[in-house]
Amino acid sequence: MRNLILTFFLLLGTAVSTAGVPATQLTETDAIRWDTSLSLPQLDGTPNIGIAGAFSGRVDGKLLIAGGANFPDRTPEANGEKRYHRDLYIYDASRGWQVIRDALPAPRAYGISVTLPEGVLCIGGCDASDCTDQVSLLTLDGARPRFTPWPSLPRPLANAAGALVGHRIYVAGGIEQVGGGTAATRDFFMLDLHDRGRGWQELPPWPGPARAFAVAASQSDGFDNCFYLFSGRDFSGDSAWTVHKDGYRYNPRLGSWERLEGEFPVMAGTAAPFGTNHILLIGGRNGTNSDDRMLRLYHTITETLTEVPVSDEIDLPVTTNVLPDDDGILITSGEIRPGVRTPVLLRGTLQSTIHRLTGLDIGVITLYFLSLAFIGWYFSKNQKTSDDYFKGGGRIPWFIVGLSIFGTALSAITFMAIPAKAYATDWSYLLFNSGIVLAVPVIVLLFIPFYRRLNVTTAYEYLEARFNPLVRILCSIAFILFQIGRMGVVLLLPSIALNVVTGFDIFLCITLMGVLSLAYTLMGGIEAVAWTEALQVVVLLGAAVTVLVIVCLQLPEDLGTIVASASAAGKFNLGSTAFDLRQPTMWTVLIATFFTNITTYGTDQTIVQRYLTTATEREARKGVYVNAALTIPATILFFLVGTALWAFYRHYPAELSMAVRDSDAILPWYISTQLPSGVLGLIIAGLFAAAMSTLSSSMNSAATAFVTDIHRKLCPAARDGRALLRTARLSTLVLGLVGVGFALIMASWEIKSLWDEFSKILGILLGGLGGLFLLGLTTRRANTFGALCGIAASVVVQILVARSGYVNLLLYSTTGFLSCFIVGYLASLCVPRSNRDTDSLTIYGKRKTGA
Repeated sequence: MRNLILTFFLLLGTAVSTAGVPATQLTETDAIRWDTSLSLPQLDGTPNIGIAGAFSGRVDGKLLIAGGANFPDRTPEANGEKRYHRDLYIYDASRGWQVIRDALPAPRAYGISVTLPEGVLCIGGCDASDCTDQVSLLTLDGARPRFTPWPSLPRPLANAAGALVGHRIYVAGGIEQVGGGTAATRDFFMLDLHDRGRGWQELPPWPGPARAFAVAASQSDGFDNCFYLFSGRDFSGDSAWTVHKDGYRYNPRLGSWERLEGEFPVMAGTAAPFGTNHILLIGGRNGTNSDDRMLRLYHTITETLTEVPVSDEIDLPVTTNVLPDDDGILITSGEIRPGVRTPVLLRGTLQSTIHRLTGLDIGVITLYFLSLAFIGWYFSKNQKTSDDYFKGGGRIPWFIVGLSIFGTALSAITFMAIPAKAYATDWSYLLFNSGIVLAVPVIVLLFIPFYRRLNVTTAYEYLEARFNPLVRILCSIAFILFQIGRMGVVLLLPSIALNVVTGFDIFLCITLMGVLSLAYTLMGGIEAVAWTEALQVVVLLGAAVTVLVIVCLQLPEDLGTIVASASAAGKFNLGSTAFDLRQPTMWTVLIATFFTNITTYGTDQTIVQRYLTTATEREARKGVYVNAALTIPATILFFLVGTALWAFYRHYPAELSMAVRDSDAILPWYISTQLPSGVLGLIIAGLFAAAMSTLSSSMNSAATAFVTDIHRKLCPAARDGRALLRTARLSTLVLGLVGVGFALIMASWEIKSLWDEFSKILGILLGGLGGLFLLGLTTRRANTFGALCGIAASVVVQILVARSGYVNLLLYSTTGFLSCFIVGYLASLCVPRSNRDTDSLTIYGKRKTGA
C-alpha cells in the first residue's frame, strides 16, 4: 500500500513537470446571443415605435410593461413633443400580447420597477410637468390590472436608480422637479418590506456628487448582499451634462458606503446581477450625445471590469429595464438614440466555451478508480467476521488511521468550499477549520480511553450503558438518517460543479462515485475505507499543491503577486477581535470550533469508529495527533489556493466567465480551463477522491450503527460471525443505495433546497449530542430522565436561537451542546439518586491497565 501511495506522488510530480505551464487566456471570451424576435405589438393597426422609461416586471409568469414615453410624431431635433402614456402591455408566452389602453391612473414614466412575489412595485416617476412620490403595486385580477397604494416616497422622484436587496428596497438619486432649473439629488431612501408600516427611511447618501440616470443593482460582495450604484449625470437646467464615471457599494449590514475602483461610463444604461458575483452593465452613455453600445461585466469579488463584445446589428437601449429570463436576460424596449425608441425586446442568452476532458484525462481518472477497486479486493480476504468488517480487527496502522480521519472530515464540498470561501471573502474561517487543535486534549484524554475500555463498536453503545437503550437507539437512528442525507449531498453538489465545468453528466457522476465507493466498501470493510481514504488524501493534497504551483507560475511575480495584492485587499484578515457573538468574529469562531470539534471528534460514529481500528489506545491517540497535525497545514493550503484564485482572476479578469453561477465552482472552473491534459484528469480525480472518502465513511459507519445498535437489539440471538458479516454487507448495500438514490432524486426533481431543511432539522437533533456524552462522562448524577430532557431542551433552544438570530449560525452547535448539558444535569437533580453504580462509566472510574 505504501508503494501505491508513493507511486501516486511520483505520477503527480511527473504530470506537473511534463505538462508544462499553460498560457493564460485559454477560454473564449463570454458572448451573449441576442434574440430580437419579440417586439411590442401594434397599436390600433399602427406599427409600434417603442417606449422608454416604462415600468416592467413579471406577475404570475406574465410579462408586464406599463406607461413610458416616446416621440410619436417627430424627434426632438425636429421639435417633436414627448408624450407620456398610460397603456399596459401584457405578454403571455402561450397567448401572445394583450394591450390595455389607459390602464394606469395617470401618464407616468421614468420611475423604478421592482418585481416582488406579489406583483410589480412602481416607484415614483413623472409626466410632462411633475414628478410624483406615489408608489403602487401592480397586480392582475384575472386579465385586469389592479394598482394598490404603498407608502409614498419622502419626496417626488424621477430618473432615480433602485434595486431590491434582500427584503429592503433602495432608491438613490434622481430629480425632484421637471423642467428648467432642475438639479439632480443625493436622495437615498430605503423601504423595509418586513416593516412597511414605518414607510421609507432616509439614509446617508453616497460619498460623491448628486446624480440622476444612475444605474443600480443588487449583488453579493462575497460577505453580504449589497446595493451597487454606478455612473449617472449631474445637471442643472440647460447647462452641460456632467457625466459621472464613479461607482459605489452600500452594505446594508454595516450601513456604510465604499467607493469602487475603476470607471463606469454607463449613464442611463441598466444593470442586471448575473450568477453569484457578476453585474452585467448594459449600454449607457458616456457623454451628451455619445451612445455606448458596450456590455461590461463587473465582478464584485475581484472588483474588475471587463468588456463583452456586441454585434453591430444589436442596438442596446437606455432608459429601460432588464429582467431575468430563464437562463438569460430580457431588456424591455427603450431608447436606442436620442429621441428614438425601439419596439424590440432583446433576449440575451450566455454562450460560453467549456473545455472537455481529453483521452489522457479520462485515462488518469480510470487508473485512479482501478486503484481504489484493487484496494477493496486486496482487503476483502481479511473480512471474516463483523468485527473485521467494522473495526478492521485492530490491524490498521496509526498513521493510516490519522489520514483516514482527515479524509473522512474533508469532503468534496469542503475541498471546493474552503478555497471558494477564501476566494470570495478572507481568512476569517481559518481558525474554525484549524480548531481541532483545541479539542485534541479532550478527545485523547477523555473520549478515546472510554471507547477503548468499553470495547464498543459504536459510540452509541456507551449511551445505553450510561443511560438506557432508548437514548442509544434514538441517537443512532438520527445518525443513520443524517448519513443518508450526507451521502446524497456529498454526491450531488460536486457532481453539479463537475457538470458545469467539464460537461460530465450529473447522473453519471453520482452513479460512478456511488457505485465505486459502494463496491470497495462492500468488499474490504473499514480496512478498505481507511486505506482508500489515505490514498485519497494524498491525491487531494497533491491536487491542491498542483493548483497553487500553476497559479503562481501564471502570475507575473509568482507568489509575490498573490501576497502583495491579497494583503492590500485585506484577504488575509482573520476576522474582528470584537466580542460580538452575532458576527463571525475571532471569538465567535474560536468558541464555535471548540464545541463543534468536540461533538464531531468525540461523538460522530464516522470518526469514533477509527479510534477502535488500531491495536492499542496509544496508537489511536497517535492517529488523532496525525489528523490534527495535518489539518493545520492543509487548511492553510486550501485557504491559500482560494486566495491565489482571487489574485489570478483579478489579474486576468477576462478568464472569469459568467458561466460560473456558483462561487463554490470557482476551483473546478479554474482547473477545467487553465490546466493541461493529464494534470486536469488527476485533479478531477482529486475532486472525486474528496467525495468518495466521505461517502465510503458514511456507508460503513451507517451500516455499523444499524447492525450494532438496531439489528442486534431486534435479533439478540444473532451472534454468528459470518451471519453478522452478511448482515453488515447487506446493510451497507441498502444504505449506500438509498444515499445514491437520494442524490439522484435531488438531481432529477430539482429539490436541492430540501437538503438545507433536511440538514437543519437533523443538525438540530444531533447538535446536543456532544453535551449528552459529556453529561454522562463527567457527572455522577446524570440519569435517563435528565438525558432525555437535555436532548429535548437542546432541540428547543437551537430552534429558538435559529429564529431569533441572537448568535451567529456557527454557534448553533455550541448552544445545543451547552443547553443539553445544563438542562440534562438540572433535570437529573429532580429525580432521586439511583443506587446503580455508574462510576466505571464516568471519569471517576479507575482505568484498566494496558487499555
